[in-house]
Amino acid sequence: MPAIRSRTENWRRSLQQIYERGGALEITLPRYAGEGEDAEGAPSIIWRVRILSLNDQELVLEQPTALGQDFPLEDNVELVGIIAVGQNRWMFPTKFLGKTSVTSGGSRPLAGIRITAPKEVERCQRRNFYRVSTVGIDLPGAEMYPLIDPSTVARAEAANRHAVLGAMVEGESDVAGKIDPAAGESDLPIVGPKCQGVLMNVGGGGLGVMLEGPDAAALGSHHLFWVRLSLPPHVQSPVAAMARLRHTHIDSAQRTYAGLQFEFPSGNEHQQFVIDQLCRYVALVQRDQLKRTNEAA
Repeated sequence: MPAIRSRTENWRRSLQQIYERGGALEITLPRYAGEGEDAEGAPSIIWRVRILSLNDQELVLEQPTALGQDFPLEDNVELVGIIAVGQNRWMFPTKFLGKTSVTSGGSRPLAGIRITAPKEVERCQRRNFYRVSTVGIDLPGAEMYPLIDPSTVARAEAANRHAVLGAMVEGESDVAGKIDPAAGESDLPIVGPKCQGVLMNVGGGGLGVMLEGPDAAALGSHHLFWVRLSLPPHVQSPVAAMARLRHTHIDSAQRTYAGLQFEFPSGNEHQQFVIDQLCRYVALVQRDQLKRTNEAA
């Protein structure tokens, strides 16, 4: 039996092993909801969430959060699940079934979500590890600037809030095109040259960014970065914050994964602002999906 086919047919065992060792599944909102591959859509924010329980009908996962706040999900919204084992990834369509809680070993209940269990999965193409024949995930852009002078962050945070909020208009469906996506470039703190990456996941108090080639060079000499996340069409000006590099690893394709922790030196105002924009973005992507579903019914 070919190795690729063998690995695909053993996905159930891989999922069970992830659960038994307290591992995580990746979930996201799909970019394409019943449309062709050329359809335009919003990039997908991926959450890494621990598997709390599983059976043939459903999986119970940790509630997706960022910086201590839950991401709200609508009943029956379509999701994509990703099983990641080393450099291998399998994707499957699923749906959000509602919130729940799980108690284990006498500890306090853990907030969780229920999703439909996979019936079958498809192995991601190696050249694009978040794409299969039936659905694609377009990862958001993430710009990382080595932070030279942390004392200039407070001014940059205020400028970022002004830029993002200035892009909002009443009736948010008409946001696209109201402001240049590069707005705020002149309002950076004192930083070094830009490194371009993609946002791999968010969760807890941090994020993961993948960088390739020369863009990863700054990771060896800096530990503080000004990070800007691109989330069009619903957030037209990038959302930015300071983050501290916690760990890195290099995959088989020589891409460098950077795990970062958000930090907010000037207080809670910018932290809440970042949370609000991420949650707002997720809510609007769901709104668009449910609207298309209702129109197709």
